[in-house]
Amino acid sequence: MGISISNIKIKPKPDFQRVLKTLKRDMTTDRVPLYEIFSNIQETVMADIVKKGDFEDEASYLRKLNVEHQYRLGYDFVMERSDVGFPSPSAHQGSTKEGKINYRQAGDSMIKNMEDFEKYKWPDISKADFSSMEKTAKILPEGMKILPLGPGGVLENAMWIMGYESMSYAFVEDPALVRAVFDNVGSRLVELAGIYAGMDVVGGMTIGDDMGFKTQTLISPEMMREFVFPWHKKIVEAVHAHGKPVILHSCGQLERVYEDIIDCGWEGKHSFEDTITPVWDIKAKYGKRIALLGGFDMVKICRMNPAEIRKHTRYILDRCAPGGGYFFGTGNSVAKYVPAENYLTAIEEAFNYGKY
Repeated sequence: MGISISNIKIKPKPDFQRVLKTLKRDMTTDRVPLYEIFSNIQETVMADIVKKGDFEDEASYLRKLNVEHQYRLGYDFVMERSDVGFPSPSAHQGSTKEGKINYRQAGDSMIKNMEDFEKYKWPDISKADFSSMEKTAKILPEGMKILPLGPGGVLENAMWIMGYESMSYAFVEDPALVRAVFDNVGSRLVELAGIYAGMDVVGGMTIGDDMGFKTQTLISPEMMREFVFPWHKKIVEAVHAHGKPVILHSCGQLERVYEDIIDCGWEGKHSFEDTITPVWDIKAKYGKRIALLGGFDMVKICRMNPAEIRKHTRYILDRCAPGGGYFFGTGNSVAKYVPAENYLTAIEEAFNYGKY
């Protein structure tokens, strides 16, 4: 019989202090914490524990599913996606073996010129509904906190609103328009971060801002220093003003801007891919200055067998845990295509082997 939620060898004892200490690279914590930004296989993993028919509505079911999943698998927090967002072009829909997917094309755009900018409906953060956070807080196990996941980051939202193609042209042809879009996105994310960080149930924040692809950054490092990183610094400051940490999730080849990322003040950096730079190499180079989270490559966690999963989990922990400042998890997130047994095997091994 393979590993499942019913026979997994994990005894939950959540303690958000474990997260805080690890982000500070404090070696006095007991074990390496676990970290994911989200899981799309929670229903598969928790099918025998949390049943949809026991709940009056979908939202209540998903909330309980998320909390129980995180608790039973040994996490110290619940990641909650923000209900606040920026209007963006309607997603296209496609199909894969795993089911339907939503995606955007690089040419999709809502703002191509200043006339579009004036018509755009910018969200009013002061009127946002945060009631979902309050509902989650009521069912949160002792020792756990909420980590809100922001509605995308500065570059992501600007890129979704303008479209990658239109934004790329505008950097040269209409930099004033680009500045206006980035400033309107950035200022709202700063305001939102401050509101979240001010909530007692919130232990910190994660901001997702994918800034690169396999070989380089999505825009030049010089442009990122002009348009993106100044707002990153302000987001970090807004969270730090409440004495709480903030983590950056960002995919892609970011070697040319790691110094900028560290200078912004993020406590941790998440998302790693072996074909770009393995997490253990980043740990060796930057691990004394910023915490690293995740790094079990997505290809490997899908293709390895359970024995190989356990061996590779130990390899990552042996390379990354020394010196502190490391959280175990996948290289990105637990997508629908990740075999549940492989994910559970990695989590169980990390929970029991990753001791400080």
